[in-house]
Amino acid sequence: RAVAMSVSHSSRLNKLVREQYMRLPQDGLVQVTYVWIDGSGEGVRCKSRTLDKEPKSIEDVPEWNFDGSSTAQAEGSNSDMFLVPVCMFRDPFCLDPNKLVLCEVLKYNRKPAETNLRHTCKKVMDLVKDSHPWFGMEQEYTLLGINGHPYGWPDNGFPGPQGPYYCGVGADKVYGRDIVESHYKACLYAGVKICGTNAEVMPSQWEFQVGPCEGIEMGDHLWMARFILHRVCEDFGVVATLDPKPMTGNWNGAGCHTNYSTEEMRREGGLKHIEAAIEKLSKRHDYHICVYDPRGGRDNSRRLTGHHETSNIFEFSAGVANRGASIRIPRQVGQDGYGYFEDRRPAANCDPYAVTEAIMRTTVLNETGVETKDYADH
Repeated sequence: RAVAMSVSHSSRLNKLVREQYMRLPQDGLVQVTYVWIDGSGEGVRCKSRTLDKEPKSIEDVPEWNFDGSSTAQAEGSNSDMFLVPVCMFRDPFCLDPNKLVLCEVLKYNRKPAETNLRHTCKKVMDLVKDSHPWFGMEQEYTLLGINGHPYGWPDNGFPGPQGPYYCGVGADKVYGRDIVESHYKACLYAGVKICGTNAEVMPSQWEFQVGPCEGIEMGDHLWMARFILHRVCEDFGVVATLDPKPMTGNWNGAGCHTNYSTEEMRREGGLKHIEAAIEKLSKRHDYHICVYDPRGGRDNSRRLTGHHETSNIFEFSAGVANRGASIRIPRQVGQDGYGYFEDRRPAANCDPYAVTEAIMRTTVLNETGVETKDYADH
């Protein structure tokens, strides 16, 4: 019996008709799509403009503006916000020479908007650049039908228990692989440093990994990978949610595990530097939990229960090859004596700028307590 899947109306439009228009020449003109983070700290917005020639660097892309009162970022009486281009990618939807441009958002007075967490992250990354911090973030997400129900799940009821779905193969084990493979190819085309993907433990849940990226590049590339994911899902008529616990009950939540190393950790004997960093993190657990989701830890409290491959939100723990710990040292790193470690606490909907900045503040700048230092004058 054919089952009517819950997909959007626009995904059912005739894509062959669209293709006819997409093939039309542009006569040297270029479409640039500006992408930014909205007032929720989770959502992305975009709009496009025409430039008269292809930008060769980010400096060739002009600043722009938008109505912040419509994105929960400004009052209607003073609503213009600045879009400041910071990172440019190829456009996998409109193809070359068109571009996707990630932007910082500034308020009318040129101060960063409340959800522009890149601004302070960039300052911190500039301060610690000599330690050459590398990051790799594992972005878990869940595919939903347009009705908000996990894509491919029975309309009334649940699929079988977790077990056969992780890295699964087969129509009865994985749902939505077309979306995942399209997203992967689109990221490769765009120049996003995507390095892998796999089906996750809960059916309809997937993961992609971005990295290794150095410093501010981590946040830039993960945010663009998220934008591309939402845009690909739009074409297929489904929704990708980054909710850390999209389904209550005996189902895995969704995280954004963050792999991290400095140059000294990657050298022979680096394990002692890894252990020193973990010791610093252990004394600042509450601060990190507060910045590892957009709601000060409330989202993560639904996920970090001590079950389903998570640590308890109230306790800090670390161990070799332990997926139930706050910090996991990979077995190979324990054997080699150098490498990296994995912070398993960040929620799927974390801001990567906030996560990477917090890790650097604690492990390299040696901050303690819940307050952060303002380095603006240094």
